[in-house]
Formats: sequence, C-alpha cells, structure tokens
Amino acid sequence: MANPAASRIASLYIHVPFCAQKCEYCAFYSEASSGELVNRYVAALVQELEIVAAELQPKTIFCGGGTPSILNLRQWETILRAMEKLNLLGAEEFTVECNPATVSADKAKLFRDFGINRISMGVQSLNESLLDRLGRIHSREMVFKSFDVLRQAGFENLNLDLMFAIPTQTMEIWRATLNEAMAMQSEHLSSYEVIYEDDTPLFEQLKAGEFSVNENLACEMYEELISHATNGGFHQYEIANFARDLKSNNPTIQQSIPSLACKHNVNYWRGGSYHGLGPSATGYVRGVRTKNWSNTQLYCEQLEKGNRAIESSEELSPLRRAGEIAAFGLRMNAGWPFEEFKQTTGFDLRHEWSSEMDQLAGRSWASRDAEKFHLTHQGLRFADAAAEMFLR
Repeated sequence: MANPAASRIASLYIHVPFCAQKCEYCAFYSEASSGELVNRYVAALVQELEIVAAELQPKTIFCGGGTPSILNLRQWETILRAMEKLNLLGAEEFTVECNPATVSADKAKLFRDFGINRISMGVQSLNESLLDRLGRIHSREMVFKSFDVLRQAGFENLNLDLMFAIPTQTMEIWRATLNEAMAMQSEHLSSYEVIYEDDTPLFEQLKAGEFSVNENLACEMYEELISHATNGGFHQYEIANFARDLKSNNPTIQQSIPSLACKHNVNYWRGGSYHGLGPSATGYVRGVRTKNWSNTQLYCEQLEKGNRAIESSEELSPLRRAGEIAAFGLRMNAGWPFEEFKQTTGFDLRHEWSSEMDQLAGRSWASRDAEKFHLTHQGLRFADAAAEMFLR
C-alpha cells in the first residue's frame, strides 16, 4: 500500500507582511503594522495552515517577510500552537527572519520551545549613518545585543544578512562591517547587492540624480565579501550565501554544499516543491505554481470565507519548468551534475541546452566536464544573465 506521508510536501514558506516601517530599498510585499489587522492576519494564517496541513510534512520551514519577529508573543504563540495541533512542528530546519530591534529573551525562548532552530537576522549594515540611509529601525548596538540574546537562548544556527553597494557606502565602511560580522562567528552569512527596484524610495532618489551607481565599486565589494567570508571559515555555496561546514575543514569542499547551508533555500534552487502561505506568498506543488493575493485585507477576507487566498495559478510545461530549475540551480557554486538534473526534471542538460552551455563556456562564464556544468567565479557575478539563457 502506498505511503501517503511519502508524497507530502516537505517545505513550507510563511510570509509575514508587517514591518515597523517600510525600508527605502524594499520591493517585497510588506506594510507598516497595525494592531487589528495583525490579529486578523494571524487568524487567517491559522485557517490557511488548516487547509493545507494534510498535504504537509515539513522538513524545512521558513518564516520571511516583512518582519516576522514584529508579531508579539501572543500572536506567535497562536501560530505555533496551531502548528503543533496540526502536526507541523519538528522540522529539521525552522527559520524565522528577525529584525535586531524586535528580538527579546521571551520571544527567543518561545521560539526555542516550539522547535524554531535557525534565525536569520536582517543586519544590512553595522554603520549607523547607512542604517539611517536605508530606513532601518535598528542601531548597530541592537545587532550585537540581539545576537547575544539569541545565543543565550540556545540558538546554534544564526544567519547575518548584509547589504553592499549602498549609496554613500565606501570600501572602508564595507571592510569594517565585514570584519565585525566575521568576529560575531555566525554559522551563516547572506549578503546582497542593493537592487534599485521600481516603486521604492531608493529608486526614485536614483532617478532624481541624488546619487549614482558605481558598478566597479560594487564588483570590488563583492570580491571583498568572498575573500573575507572564505578567510573567516565560510564556504560560498550560492552567489550571495556562505555557510560553515561541520563535516570537514578542507577548503576544497567548495563544490559540495556545506552542512550549515540553508536547506530551505537549497530546496528552491534545486527545484523542489513547497507550499507558500500568507499574503503575496508563492508556492509550487505538483507542477502548479500559485501566488497569493498581495493584499493583507483581501487575504484575510478570502480565508474568513473559507477559501484559499490564491490570486493566480499556472501549470508549467515540463520543459519550461526544467529550464527554470536549470536557471535557479546555476546560482549555486556546485552548478548541476548532469545525472542529478535528469533525475530532478526528466531532461538532459547536454541535449536541450548544449549550445547555451557552449556559449557560456566560450565566454569563460561557465565550465563543463563529463559529470557537471557550473558557472565560474566570473560567471556567478553575471548569474542572472546566464540563467535567462536556460528559460524556455
């Protein structure tokens, strides 16, 4: 007899759309929090969890936002107790994104009590004037304090999230931030270049000529990031992600995935299925991609009527999905072993994408051998352009 648990979805993403205030660079769906709407959202999220619970057996859970840690103790307890009742706890990796200004000892203890075992802290910078520039609500002091609070609560898997190429950020400031981040000895480091997206204050300021973008400096900052992280004992496993490896001290392990890599994100990059809950969340289950309404009010109304709050869903053709999986997987240093790609998608990279691979190798952006195809150090810098070539 078939085991129903075997076909259950093993990854769950939960979007918390609230923030204390909107950051200057943020294009994610989020809004300033207001008491009554937050309570309505929590009740609606619990209803959405109830609808999908039978299809889930999470090995990885990721609560992103917005600022998930902005929910108060009572709201968090409501969500976690509902998950406990629905047998959704006990994931191997359960991550919550936190803003350093909204971490408390009580919240950290509650998280630990319910099996949350990984915190991703949105630090962005350790320079006061840049934190102001980005519209962040925390100070550098809060970063160190919150980090200590989480360590004291027993968290042994912490990620620091940094940004570079911020307007007015100099190489000197970036080096100082990296030095301090390395000294904190986190298990994971994510670091993204500032992207100027439409409808963000930062993009409007750029258009108005208040500052200009220095591409060369951004490239140098990226190189500095890789060198600091590598010297600090991290292994780069994706363009913007670095993790420690408890299996080995051997630096040649770069091609594989370090043990403290974010398993939830690796599932995305490797084309795995996942349920996405909360306003604006996307999911990918049994060949169908869904997207929830990017409107908290509407999200709540739909669930209060007993419906999923899905705005759109599309079934991807197997070849189109395989192209996406190829593109996502190339963000990882390990690239795609040909056999693994074939097992995942049913397609052979060597047949369907042979000329694209040749073009990238010809530009020195990629390297291929009998076993696998991966982007080179230079190619990773242009991974988005490379990835587009694989989309069908």
